[in-house]
Amino acid sequence: SRCHPFFNKAKETTTTIIMKAYAAAVATVLFGASAITAFAPSASSITTRTNGGVAATTKYSSALGMADDEKVFDQEAYIAESKEMRLKHLEEQAMFSLKIAVENYGNAVFPNAMIAGDVVITHLLHRMGYLKDGAAKVMVVDTFHLFPETMDFLREIEEFYGFKAEVFCAEGVPVGDKAGYDAKYGANLWKEDIEQYDKVCKVEPFQRGLKTLNTDCMINGRTRWQGFERAWIDQFENAPIGGGLAKCNPIAYWTLEDTFDYIAKYEVPHHPLHAQGYPSIGDAKDTIPIPEDGSTKFVNFKFEGDKTPWLDYASERKGRFVGLANKDGSTKTECGIHVAGAEQTFDRDLWEEGAVKNIASTDEAAEIIGSGKEAIVAVYAPWCQFCQGMEEEFAKYAESAGVPVYKFRGDEERDFVQASLNTESFPTVNFIKADGSVVKYDSEARSADDFATFEKSFEKSTA
Repeated sequence: SRCHPFFNKAKETTTTIIMKAYAAAVATVLFGASAITAFAPSASSITTRTNGGVAATTKYSSALGMADDEKVFDQEAYIAESKEMRLKHLEEQAMFSLKIAVENYGNAVFPNAMIAGDVVITHLLHRMGYLKDGAAKVMVVDTFHLFPETMDFLREIEEFYGFKAEVFCAEGVPVGDKAGYDAKYGANLWKEDIEQYDKVCKVEPFQRGLKTLNTDCMINGRTRWQGFERAWIDQFENAPIGGGLAKCNPIAYWTLEDTFDYIAKYEVPHHPLHAQGYPSIGDAKDTIPIPEDGSTKFVNFKFEGDKTPWLDYASERKGRFVGLANKDGSTKTECGIHVAGAEQTFDRDLWEEGAVKNIASTDEAAEIIGSGKEAIVAVYAPWCQFCQGMEEEFAKYAESAGVPVYKFRGDEERDFVQASLNTESFPTVNFIKADGSVVKYDSEARSADDFATFEKSFEKSTA
C-alpha cells in the first residue's frame, strides 16, 4: 500500500532528491551557506531499510517523528520550531539594519522609551557592541509624567548594559526637576492643552536631543503590528522631523508576540510594569493595564492569563493615551513625535523686533501697572501655538496702537501673571487702565483690527 510521501521519508525519488539539491544550490547562491545553516530547522537522523534491504540514513525535522508502528506528527514541536526559525530570521534582519544604521551613518541615536520593542533593540545594540563603544547613543525624553518605575528601570539597564543615556526634558528645566517644570509650564498643562503639552514635553526635547547629539540616523522601535497608522512602515525611511533625517526601524516587521518571544528567549531585561498588566508604557496620567483588571501579565518571562488582549493586531497601544483627544475631537493615538509638523522648534522668542516692547521682570511689570498710564500687555509663552499664531497680527496692531504695547513671558512667572495679569492660559491680552486696574481681552479673535477695537473700547485717561 502507498504511504503519503510526507511520512515516507525513506522512499525519496531521484527527482525529489534532485529538486532538493537544486533548491539548496539556489538558496546558497542567494543567501550563502551560513544563512542556510542559520535558517535550517534542527534535524535528527534515523536508519531505515528499503525494500531491497539496503540500510539508509534519512534526516528529518525534529518536529516530524516516526515510531516503529505508527506515524507521529508532533504539532506543538513543529510550531515551536517554526517560531524559532522566524525569530532567527527577524533577529538577523534587525541586526543587519542596525549595522547599516550605525556603521553607514556618522551619529546613530536611539530614543529609548523602554517599552517591549525598545528593550529588544537595546539588547541587540549591546550584543553588537554598539553601546559599549558608543557607536550608538541612547537618548531618553523625560516628560515629568512618566511612571516612577520608568526612570528607575533606565538606571537598571544602564548598569546592566554598561552605557549612559542622554536625558532631555522640557526646555529651561533641569533634568529631574518636576517642581521647576510645574512652576514654568504648569502642572496641568496636559489638561489645558494636550497638543501644547506634547510639544513642550515630548516633541521639543526630542528634537533638541537629536540636534544636540548631531544625529543623522534615528533608530526607532515602531512596528507595522502596532496599528494602521504604522501599517506600511519599512525598516528605513526619512523621518518627518529634522529635515529628512534617516530613520531606522529595525523591528518594523515584528509582531508583539515576536517581541515577547525574544525577550523570553534571551531573558532580556524589560519594564517592570509588564508584570502588572501593562503591554505598553507611556505617561502615568493616561496609561492603563490591558485588560483593565490587570489579568494579563508578563511575569518571569512567561505570560499569565489570556495573552490575546496584548498580542492581537493593534492592541499593544490600546492602553495608551486613554481619555485624550486631539483638537479636532479625534481619538489621540500618537504623542506628536512621529507625525508631520513635528519639525517645528521653539528656540526663538516672539516679537523680537518691532513695536512690541519687552517687560523683563515682575518688578517692571508691576511698575507699568501702577504707572498711572494706559497700556496693552500680552502675556505669552513662545512655545504656545496660539501665541505663535497671533504674532504677526499683534505686531501689526502695535505699529499703530494708541497706547504702549508690551509683551511679558508668563510661563516663567506663573504665580505673578495669575495674580496680577488675569492669566490662566496663553496668550492673555490685558488693557492696563490709568487707575491700575487690569482688564482681560476675552475674545478668541486676534486680528490687528480686533486688538485695536479692544483698545478703543476704553475711555482715554487725561494726561
